[in-house]
Amino acid sequence: MKKIILLRHGESIWNKKNIFTGWIDVNLSQQGILEAKKVGSIFKKKNINIEYAYTSFLKRAINTLWYVLNELDLLWINNFKSWKLNERHYGKLQGKNKKEIIKIYGEKKVFKWRRSYIKQPPKITQNSNKYPGKDIKYRNIKEKYIPTGESLKDTFNRVVPFWKNNIIKNIKKNKLNTILIVAHGNSLRSLIKYIENISDKKIENIEILTCKPLIYELDKNFKFIKKYYIK
Repeated sequence: MKKIILLRHGESIWNKKNIFTGWIDVNLSQQGILEAKKVGSIFKKKNINIEYAYTSFLKRAINTLWYVLNELDLLWINNFKSWKLNERHYGKLQGKNKKEIIKIYGEKKVFKWRRSYIKQPPKITQNSNKYPGKDIKYRNIKEKYIPTGESLKDTFNRVVPFWKNNIIKNIKKNKLNTILIVAHGNSLRSLIKYIENISDKKIENIEILTCKPLIYELDKNFKFIKKYYIK
């Protein structure tokens, strides 16, 4: 049996302000730091032995992982960062207050942008100063893969191949039993959709709370057995 622990990063400064964040690289809030440390303490209390960790290129996830591992005295373990675990790119919505966006576009449209599987938000252009291709973190990514606004389906289409081709292969090769993936609401929703084979419609109602560890138990063929939160 394999244990895959999914953890959304702690509260960020833009979570606190109710701002669409996406690929904008913002810090954890003080509350987010405390949340991450608490998760580490929970893992310690439950004797959860993390053997390997994955996270995104965004510092709210990277720092959450750091605080968790620090509490466990496991900063030495191998971990891997990938942009494919980044939050979905919210296009022109990034940096905007969610309530203000609802006033402009209406609650129904904004709900579809946020929760629907296929709806994309309004996209930015490559000339925008918020275009990820201008960020040194993404200098090695081919332009065709750099998003300007993503649906959950778009996010799914980068997260799931990474799961299959990188994470599963690493687990098999190194005979790992327990790994931790610290990522974001929508990259984790994408992975959950795949693992549980959730329909496009039902995934709309799946919500991932900050710093609430969700454990998936998978069989030797990486098929879903059960899931549960730990507290």
